[in-house]
Amino acid sequence: MKHIFKYSWLVLLACILFSSCKKKAASINDYFLNYTIPDVPPTVDYLVGSVYYSYSSWLAAISYVPTVGTYKSTSGLVPPNIMQAHIADALSAKIDYFIFTVRSPTQEASNYKTDSTTVTSFLNAPNSSSMHFALSYTLTVADFGITNSGNPDANGINRGIPIEANPVKLAGFYNDFKRLAYFMGKSNYQKVNGKWLLIINHAQDLNSNMDPNNPGSDAPLYAQLRKNLSDLGFDVYIIGELNQWSVPNNYYYRFQNCVDAVYEYNMVDNQNVLDRFYLFPQECDQNFAYCKQELESWPAGGLTPGQTQLEFVPEIQGGYNYQITNASSVNLSVPRTANGSFFRTYTNIAKRNASKSHLIIIDSFNDFQHDTQIEPADSSINTKNFPPYGTNLLDITRTEFKVGQ
Repeated sequence: MKHIFKYSWLVLLACILFSSCKKKAASINDYFLNYTIPDVPPTVDYLVGSVYYSYSSWLAAISYVPTVGTYKSTSGLVPPNIMQAHIADALSAKIDYFIFTVRSPTQEASNYKTDSTTVTSFLNAPNSSSMHFALSYTLTVADFGITNSGNPDANGINRGIPIEANPVKLAGFYNDFKRLAYFMGKSNYQKVNGKWLLIINHAQDLNSNMDPNNPGSDAPLYAQLRKNLSDLGFDVYIIGELNQWSVPNNYYYRFQNCVDAVYEYNMVDNQNVLDRFYLFPQECDQNFAYCKQELESWPAGGLTPGQTQLEFVPEIQGGYNYQITNASSVNLSVPRTANGSFFRTYTNIAKRNASKSHLIIIDSFNDFQHDTQIEPADSSINTKNFPPYGTNLLDITRTEFKVGQ
């Protein structure tokens, strides 16, 4: 009997140990993307810029009609009444500045003339003095003979063809920014931390290799660019572009000791990766958080930097529609709602991940061709797929990014 009692205790103990070692059943509550984006009331005024587009034609497939009516520009010249109305709308949303994209003056003279005419349309508007503006330089690598593949070095690392391989093209690159300095001299040009704001699109593709001690680094190129502008009286705060759904680590040599901040291009273009569509808020939030964490641990560029570390600048959109420019596209477009709930969530993602200068970019103010716009749309349009939103996105911009609005 004593043996039976003894063995019974041993069996019971074994059962207890087995049950304690048994793994907990998987639960959706354990999934790291199983959360909702919280509301983030603004405690500071964010510095908000919105990208401005001009059109030479208005696509028939565009889903909405702007409240100002459909419009187009002629060789970059925006009708004065349209530009004046756009500035008034932006001011009502407390948008701090428009961002105008310009192409290379030396390599694409005709396109630059069109782009600069749009900027001039803004400056000539009677209410433009109430609003700031900044330039976003579009780097087209083919213009400068740049490649990012092939041409391996002694260690077998592909170096591609850097911009300095063609001294004439390199000089043209530097001269482009000297030309842009004309606009920086305007009294309402946007500054960040006392420095003139300059955005460089496709910065991740700007291949330079002039530092023998740090192969592949763009630092010498940016140092010279900054010096050239500083000699003209403009110390610049440079924001470089990073590919969408990417990580800065892939291009650390293009950003560290080069730019002041980095933004990530158009995340709502999910490129038909379905989890990015169905879990967009969480996946975008996680991506932004990682970018912010990495960038804020890296050294920034600048002759007189306003900070020692890089910053992350969230860029957000009002929506996205693939079918406007390609009716046969099977990619899933971002559905709009009349109350702008998608955009409001996106603003909270941005606020959660903005760096200390509190910069936010909205792309776009008026890109109706991709349905990213926040410009007011005629609320008389009311279909299943394109519900009216009126001024809701302007109102959300104001209340989510400014205190007490």
